[in-house]
Amino acid sequence: MSDDIRNIVLGAVAAGVGAALGWIARTYLWRRRLRRKQRFFGLPANSESLLVVDRKAGGDGAVHRNDVSALLELSALIKECGAHAEIVQHDTARQGFGERTEFCLGGPSSNRRMAAHLSSLLPGVRVNTDAEPVSERGAFRIGTDRYRAEPGVSEYVLLARLTAGEGARPVFLCCGQRSVTNQAATRYLARHHERLARKHGDGSFVLLLKVVNSEAYGPDVAELVAEVTRMARTPLPEPAPGSGPAGKTSSAKSTTRPADG
Repeated sequence: MSDDIRNIVLGAVAAGVGAALGWIARTYLWRRRLRRKQRFFGLPANSESLLVVDRKAGGDGAVHRNDVSALLELSALIKECGAHAEIVQHDTARQGFGERTEFCLGGPSSNRRMAAHLSSLLPGVRVNTDAEPVSERGAFRIGTDRYRAEPGVSEYVLLARLTAGEGARPVFLCCGQRSVTNQAATRYLARHHERLARKHGDGSFVLLLKVVNSEAYGPDVAELVAEVTRMARTPLPEPAPGSGPAGKTSSAKSTTRPADG
């Protein structure tokens, strides 16, 4: 065999070995990222998950188009994990939590299951479900702070990952003041789940997000106001006699800061 032929053969072999090693490295990194995503969402391959959605007001069982978009984004995440999803209406999801990963969308006024989760898992959160006055409709109380909605200008949504019991599958809550904020929370989760997993691991967290100018930008511009896990999980004190309904006595202002990305 001449030197030229030997060099060609050795070059081909080296290129083949390099390509194989590159493929192995890429496959290893892809599988590691997939395992991290599956662990964060509690969605091992072929597992089952639950998507709980509220009903559009006056819609006879219809789902708001923003919630449909949110469900599609969550379904894509679930499919990437190799898991399966079941979509149910809030008043038909009569089961406990922890057996299957659950994604629950909507505020407590239109989603009974969300109301139950807030009561049992986030006792430090109150959401004003009264129709009047309009300025207070949907206002959040978290600890001593209150967050009112300015429809189309600035609105708030809670994004939470919660677990109950060792080894239990997580419950993800997207509790917003309007349907567009629910979609903003799912989009934020889809975009930032890797960063959230690095920071919080398999633990619980509660984030307060502010959706900015949804009239113009829809659900795309969401800012992280604060992580409120401790306040949200600490039961609120009982209101003093004559102080009025809980969640309507304080008016602390929030300070916002942009989220990464």
